[in-house]
Amino acid sequence: MAERAKPRQKRTTAKKKSDDSSAALASAVEQLETKMRALKRERDSLRKELGLAKTRIKELEQANTQAVNRIDWVIDSLHNLLEDGE
Repeated sequence: MAERAKPRQKRTTAKKKSDDSSAALASAVEQLETKMRALKRERDSLRKELGLAKTRIKELEQANTQAVNRIDWVIDSLHNLLEDGE
C-alpha cells in the first residue's frame, strides 16, 4: 500500500455549523418568547379595557332607560293636564 503524502485533517465545519444552528435556534426561541410575553400583556390589557367598556355600556343603557322613563312620565303628565283642563 502506498502512503499518503498529507496527513488527514479533522473536519470542524460540521461542529461549527451545529453550534451556529443551535445559537440561531436559541436566539429565535428567545425572540418568540419575548413576543409571546408582549402579546400576553397586550391581551390582558385589552381584556381589562373590554371589561371597563362593558361596565360603561351598562351604565349608559341604564341612564338611557331612565331618561326615556322620565320623558314618558312628562308626556303622561301633560296628557293628564290637558284632559283635566277640558
